[in-house]
Amino acid sequence: MKYLLEKESKKRDSLQELSYDKPDPLLVATRYKDEYISLICALFAYGNAKQIVKFLDKLDFSLLQESDEVIKKSLKGFYYRFQNQTDVAEFFITVKRLKEYDSIENVFYEGYKKEHSVIDGLNSLISKVLELNSYKSHGYNFLVGSAPTIKSKSTYKRYNMYLRWMVRDNNLDFGLWKKVDKKDLLIPLDTHTFKVSQKLELLTRKSYDLKAVLELTNKLKEFDENDPVKYDFALYRIGQEKVLDNLK
Repeated sequence: MKYLLEKESKKRDSLQELSYDKPDPLLVATRYKDEYISLICALFAYGNAKQIVKFLDKLDFSLLQESDEVIKKSLKGFYYRFQNQTDVAEFFITVKRLKEYDSIENVFYEGYKKEHSVIDGLNSLISKVLELNSYKSHGYNFLVGSAPTIKSKSTYKRYNMYLRWMVRDNNLDFGLWKKVDKKDLLIPLDTHTFKVSQKLELLTRKSYDLKAVLELTNKLKEFDENDPVKYDFALYRIGQEKVLDNLK
């Protein structure tokens, strides 16, 4: 199993994996390699991959330099699934305020540094995001999420994917952050990765939740304790492309 995953992870670690034929939010995020723009790309990364990329392609990220009024005016008519135009604009305003406040890495590190806990780091980051903008709606709350604890049901897939981009440094991931150790990262568990991991008997838990994230991450540490999340993109693509039978 380790041989299979090592082989797949090396094969998938290529910019050739990013194209409109094989859509992924990284296709847009990699153009900028910026922690703030990447956060926007990551948090809108739910639903159909082609639709995600189509939406992200339309966004003008230079709006993060503009006033709240300009942001609201410029993003009229922009919506994505659960987020209406107000939700999208308010999220841009929040990220702009975060950019004015501090680096995202520093905000995350405040929680992470105590016990090198990603969950504590996300708690610090999401708490600050919620603090910077009092706006609330169903769509906005879904996009931003709630500050996690060890008992949280959510897998925090989009945030964990964002952390992978920021911390790991390879052909796909940016390695922009230097204060967080890749050995502490958690697997960005989406439905593709969840099902493939069960089929490969890497994951026994039946519930799609944070405990499943921790179980799978710990299992992958048996293959590489210093970089367990390096297998994420390979597992994701295996599931997305339905190629598991071809790998036997």
